[in-house]
Amino acid sequence: MLERRFAAAPRPAAAPPPANWLDGEVALMAGRLTEALRSTLPPDDPGAVAAIDLMAQAAPEQSLGAGRTAGGVGDRLEATGTEHPLARLVHALALTPVELDLVILAGVPEEHEALAAALRLLHPRGEPRPTLALAARVLCEGGAERRWLREVLECGAAARAGLLRAGDDGPFWERSLLLPDRLWSALQGIDVTVPGERSRSGPAPKCGLGPWLATPAVRVAMQALAAEVRATVLVVADHQDRALARARALVAEAGRAALAADVPAAPPAELERDLGLHALARAAVPLLAVHAPDGPGPAPGLPLAGHPGPVVLAARRGVVQPRGDRPVLSLSVEPLSLEARAQAWRDQLPELDGDADTLAARFSLEPAAVAEVASDLRLACQLAGRPPALSDVAVSVRARAGLAMGAGVQLVRPTATWAQLVLSTDRLQQLREAIARLQNQVRVLEGWGFLGGRRGARGVRLMFAGPSGTGKTLSAEVLAHQLGVDLLVVDISRVVSKWIGETEKNLAEVFDVAEQAQAVLLFDEADALFGRRTEVSDAHDRYANLETAYLLSRLEQFEGLAILSTNLRQNVDPAFIRRLEFVIEYDQPGPAERLELWRCHLPAAAPLDRGVDLAELARLYPVVGGFIRNAAVAAGFAAAAEDVPINRQHLVRALRREYEKAGRAFPGQLPGSAGA
Repeated sequence: MLERRFAAAPRPAAAPPPANWLDGEVALMAGRLTEALRSTLPPDDPGAVAAIDLMAQAAPEQSLGAGRTAGGVGDRLEATGTEHPLARLVHALALTPVELDLVILAGVPEEHEALAAALRLLHPRGEPRPTLALAARVLCEGGAERRWLREVLECGAAARAGLLRAGDDGPFWERSLLLPDRLWSALQGIDVTVPGERSRSGPAPKCGLGPWLATPAVRVAMQALAAEVRATVLVVADHQDRALARARALVAEAGRAALAADVPAAPPAELERDLGLHALARAAVPLLAVHAPDGPGPAPGLPLAGHPGPVVLAARRGVVQPRGDRPVLSLSVEPLSLEARAQAWRDQLPELDGDADTLAARFSLEPAAVAEVASDLRLACQLAGRPPALSDVAVSVRARAGLAMGAGVQLVRPTATWAQLVLSTDRLQQLREAIARLQNQVRVLEGWGFLGGRRGARGVRLMFAGPSGTGKTLSAEVLAHQLGVDLLVVDISRVVSKWIGETEKNLAEVFDVAEQAQAVLLFDEADALFGRRTEVSDAHDRYANLETAYLLSRLEQFEGLAILSTNLRQNVDPAFIRRLEFVIEYDQPGPAERLELWRCHLPAAAPLDRGVDLAELARLYPVVGGFIRNAAVAAGFAAAAEDVPINRQHLVRALRREYEKAGRAFPGQLPGSAGA
């Protein structure tokens, strides 16, 4: 008897399940409850009589009658087919017929309020749940079987998986028999969500992922997913979003559905239980986006290590540290090739087919992110009644990035253009070459094979060296505006910390934000951070050199446009210079350039006195563009206060104050500007 009742349930044939199968099983269980109460409780017990009456209201008489003659739940499971959520749990967890009966019994109060009310009358603490003693009355035929039932409830397959749980209050047999939250609805075929579950989305875009999906390691992982092998597929990348996008595409290519959720590196047991059981009920693969732990270092172990089927984890490198005997298939994700990214843009946004190479070089996005941007552009441009433009892409990328700016990072929306930048022809040519290097990456790096396999080859690093006010920051803004992206300016004073390890942490956040926003990164006054390494004479020198080494490595890996701006090039470590594609010297402007600067900073709409000779100003006052800009603005305000056009006196007075601010000797006044 015990061997038959506790044997594993047979695997049912594949047949469509009756829509009301689970409802019928609840009615049958209500009938068995009624029989047990009638046979074990005094007939004059008002609680038992009321409970039996309530059960009769919820369960039809024919179902109650059937419960007296039908076999166990395991015997009738064949009628459900393999597609029923409960059948999936049976086969995945190897549940016995008694465990199936316990699941049905635990779900009785979830099915009808009259059944819950009946169980409340029978519970010693008035809870609307069956007690373990009630389960023993229904399922056990003697004292020996109660011991076996206790063993099932304590350490059976359903208990180990968290499918069945005894309440925490009271002696063992007075505790409630419980199911995980919302699982009964899932067993009824209702598409419920689980805590931590990500919002559902359509099929994962695979455009551009063909070469990656065809790699041997990925093919092996797909075979494991398709065959439902008990293993963990660990997908790691420099950014969690990239790892998650590839993991979604991997599961979809394997022909499986995914239950995607966000979890910490060491998730609570309840969260692991719910995710695993709901995934089994849906015939889905748990796909967990694993977030870094709060403390230093990775969290040992694997989430859902006890899951009977495959699990996919997506995380940044170093977040998950696999431990235990569960097999792990590791996939290290690198950024897509420029050609693959261009193909993703062509597939998702054919309206900008001609700009696909430019978009691929400018935005290092996964196909899933490209699809999101494309949907944004189509809607916005449809409402505006115009086709998508290249400049629209940056707007969507910026909005989707959802940047959380840390200390020391300022986001600038660039507006400066080439027309506002007054530099020598050679300097302008170098800036345009930097832009061309980004725009022609697909042809040179992918088509012609330059720098094959070199990490960070798709990045461009520049240094702007020269005195303050010569146009270094303006040049960075012009480049960002030309590329159609934001400019992230790093405040060195807020990034560098006296605490060991804090500088590296702050720098990592800076680079992460820049890569997430696909922005131009500007380190202003970079010599304070990129200074020469020194001989180690104390602990401070050693950690300062470690910071420099970290920065060298991170800068070399950066795949965007990074700019170092400095007034003191000689103070910058030569190791940084070797890693730069461009070093542009910003010299003091000559007379012709100063004249152009005066014209640039005095708008056409500003009233200018006929006596003002800009060529004379440019010739007599050798100042940088920053001085000229400040003097022009100050002269404008002075003229407005006097309600007269801007004259020579206004301009000379403003220039003299700029000299005084800089601590420089004023060279003199223009003829005819006495009293200035």
